[in-house]
Amino acid sequence: MSTPLLLLVESNTTGTGRQFAQRARGLGTEPVLLSADPARYPYAAEDGLRTVVVDTADDEALRAAVTTLAAGAPVAGVLSSSEYYVATAAGLARRLGLPGPSADAVRACRDKALQRRTLTEAGVPVPRFSVAGSVAEAIAAAQWLGGPVVVKPVQGSGSLGVRLCRDRDEVAEHAGSLLAATVNERGLTTPGVVLVEQYLTGREFSVEVFGEDVVTTVAKHVGAPPVFVETGHDVPAVLPAERSASLVDSAVHAVKALGLGWGAAHVELRLDGDVARVIEVNPRLAGGMIPELVRRALGVDLVGAQVRAALGAPVDLTGTPDAVGAASIRFLTAGDDSVLTHVVTAESAARAVPGVVDASFYRPAGTPVAPAEDFRGRVGHVIAAGTDPGETAEVAGTALTLGLATALVPAAARAAVPA
Repeated sequence: MSTPLLLLVESNTTGTGRQFAQRARGLGTEPVLLSADPARYPYAAEDGLRTVVVDTADDEALRAAVTTLAAGAPVAGVLSSSEYYVATAAGLARRLGLPGPSADAVRACRDKALQRRTLTEAGVPVPRFSVAGSVAEAIAAAQWLGGPVVVKPVQGSGSLGVRLCRDRDEVAEHAGSLLAATVNERGLTTPGVVLVEQYLTGREFSVEVFGEDVVTTVAKHVGAPPVFVETGHDVPAVLPAERSASLVDSAVHAVKALGLGWGAAHVELRLDGDVARVIEVNPRLAGGMIPELVRRALGVDLVGAQVRAALGAPVDLTGTPDAVGAASIRFLTAGDDSVLTHVVTAESAARAVPGVVDASFYRPAGTPVAPAEDFRGRVGHVIAAGTDPGETAEVAGTALTLGLATALVPAAARAAVPA
């Protein structure tokens, strides 16, 4: 009898993509990566993952590839770990009669303008916002909102294209740049509008939801404006009970209002006084290694849960007895143009800090590193785990400073420092 297939429509380039395939194998299915360019994901070749080259932006081509696969073995599930292809995977699962979220709900959720309108109509607290299809409209929106505003694409992830604009000229420049782009970083057509929103200065959090159940609240650390690069996460977030409840209430209300309620949702919020305002709902697992923090801290395998849900298997969100209680991650970014040096020594120093369970660079020694504009500018991470959230946060920060960060040398000194 043929082994059932779990189809993975594209992948994220870092983080959980590899884990999706690993969990699929552990559940007795064969993962198959459908991709226009499998070389984009080095782990696929490294792990011997079966791949099919197909234009994943072409529904007919995708349908034909799946029909060919299904002739050789039963298709048991369809998933994507990529923000850009969750709707495609949902639609494919629906056509095959397999478990998955509403494809229409996922498509609507991925359009941040439509998402904002839906949440507003449902009474979910969100920042004040406007949608602009031209530079003039963006400037008018900023004037209406008053003060600094955030200008961002209506589709995307990883803080790509998200920028704080403090005056008319900055709004015009950034909105003009976004509106001039006809395709995004994945080569997919852009909608031709941008979101202009109120700049909130309160602390940022995420609530990880599965179905309509809250798994945990995460404290997020974000770099200095004008960009919004996520530099770390703490699981669980330590908050007064009433503020924690406010975050949870807003997140669950948002998920229900958007018609989701299947599988994972990553809800990002900021506190505005005592009000938890939803920045965006992502109809997928969190990025930034948050699922790994949840697994270590709480013993809940969100990646495994997502794969099980796609296969129609029971999902148990109860933590395991070996969970330690807390975990933190800190990402390495450069403050100035730099170069990576002595990465092996720096990584060893980070791992030597008591409480550190993982430390890694994403690039080899000798690589030039510019200040991060989005998640692609992160060059490494440190993860700490333990019983106390405050301690794990401190440990991760210490290991980053005394370990990984020592590998960054100013570019001006590059010639004088061996790789």
